[in-house]
Order: sequence, then structure tokens, then C-alpha cells
Amino acid sequence: MNKIEPLLLKKGDKVGLISPAWAIDEDKAGKAVAFLEEWGLKVVPGRNLLKRWGPFAGTDEERASDLQIMIDDPAVKAVFCSRGGYGTLRIIGKTDFAPLKRSPKWFVGFSDITVIHMWLNEVCGIVSVHGEMPLNYYESGKTDETFVSLHNVLFGGNTTISWTGRTYRFREMTGEVTGGNLSLIYSLIGTRAEPRTRGRILFIEDTGEYLYHLDRMISSLKLAGKLGRIEGLIVGGLDRMEDTKISWGITPEEVIKDAVREFSFPVVFDFPAGHIPDNRAFYIGRNARITSDGKRVSMTFI
Repeated sequence: MNKIEPLLLKKGDKVGLISPAWAIDEDKAGKAVAFLEEWGLKVVPGRNLLKRWGPFAGTDEERASDLQIMIDDPAVKAVFCSRGGYGTLRIIGKTDFAPLKRSPKWFVGFSDITVIHMWLNEVCGIVSVHGEMPLNYYESGKTDETFVSLHNVLFGGNTTISWTGRTYRFREMTGEVTGGNLSLIYSLIGTRAEPRTRGRILFIEDTGEYLYHLDRMISSLKLAGKLGRIEGLIVGGLDRMEDTKISWGITPEEVIKDAVREFSFPVVFDFPAGHIPDNRAFYIGRNARITSDGKRVSMTFI
């Protein structure tokens, strides 16, 4: 069944800016507002956007309140999550997403915001946007494509992402794109929001994990039946993967290839998304076709 797609944004639309996980500095939040205003959007900051409670942007109740207010306001057409870190998992169960069935809106973010993507996709049946977050809108190391792609998926609709990627037993694949940060997908197994992967294209990315953690998470997905019947696996940034004193002895890509060797689905590496400079935006919950000419890989949403 096709998922609900919010209306594309246009100049003059009201959008929300909230922090459902870790806190954001006032300076970066202000710059993010200016960035979105340059796109012609009217930004409504959450009441608790700049709060601090330990590493979090306020208490669980305060962060949940901001999320709920944005969901409940039909005038808000998109919600930008200021940053990731950790914390969304603590508040997702306190949130009523039912109003989105009447007035769907875009939710934008990645990393810890995978929790929201999966909840929207699996529980609510609503498409969302995996893309760069306000914390990094003025980071000098980010590629132009990071922000061009974000604008395009929100204002333009159809999009194609092309990149030079390594492949493993490649074949053309078509299916609904699901997934996000591997650590968060792993944490959602057994919940209402665990991703349904059969016949879908599964996307994963991660950062700052030990190689044996990467192996453990992939092995857990396999044991949970999440890899057996997928259409294909797309691997984004695997940034800052660390080894232990007793070396794991293989690369992150080899960890993944070893874990999926028994299956027949294709795997594509180097997808430009995740905790990397080239973090292009794309839809979670929408159908895509992935092709290759032998040198470059393309993902086109259909």
C-alpha cells in the first residue's frame, strides 16, 4: 500500500524547528532559522528548542511537548529536527501522531531521527525525509549537493541521486526505501516501529561504532528476519568505525558482505548519505529504482 505523502513546500509555508534529542546552541539555531528563511519559509521555533537538561534539549516532557505541538498544528507544513545525538527513543511513546492522518507534514532529519522516520513509516504510513539537520546548515565541509538535494525533495518532488559506488552482486532493484541509522533500527526491533523489510530496499548508515558492534547489529537484523527477503541493501556512510585491541581484521564493508553472504540480494556501498560531508536528502517510505551503468549507480524515486 502506498504511503501518505505530505504536500510539497512552497514559499510562505510555516515550518517548525524542534530538538527532540540533544541540545543545540543558540547561535546554530539562529543560523538555521536564517537559512530556512532564505528559502522563503516562516520558521516557528519550539518553545523548548534551546532548553538543556543534561545533554538533552530539555526534559523528556518538554521535548515531547514541542513535538506534539508541531504535530497538532495543521498550519505547520514541515518539522525540521535540529540535531540528533540521542533522546528521541525516550519520547516517541509519549507522542500522538494521529493528527498527521488529517494534516500530514514532512519530518526532516537523520541519525537519532531515524526513530521518527520509522514511526511515521511503519505506524502512521507517512513518507518522511532523511536529510541534513539544522545543526550543520553552515558547516563549511558540507557539499553543495547536501543542501540542493534537501531543497529539491521538499520543494520539487521527483529526484535522482547518482554516485560512484562499489557494488556486490549488483542487479537492478525496485522497492520502497526504508531504514536509516543502523543503531536506531537495531534499537527498534520488537517495537511497533521496527521496519518491515520484505520486498523493500533497506538503507543503513552509522558513525562512531566499533567494528564488532557493526557485526552484532547486522547479525541481529539477520536473526530478526529483516534481511532474508529484502530487495537490496544500500550502505551509506560508515564513518569513524573503530577497531579493538584484538583487531577485527576486516573493513566495515567486509563485515557487511560477510554477514549477507548467504543471501542473493544486491548490495551497493558508498551511498552519499549519513554522517559524512556529502549527506544528500531522499525519501523514506517512497518507491525507488536503483540502476547502474557499471561505473555509477543511480537511485530514482518513482
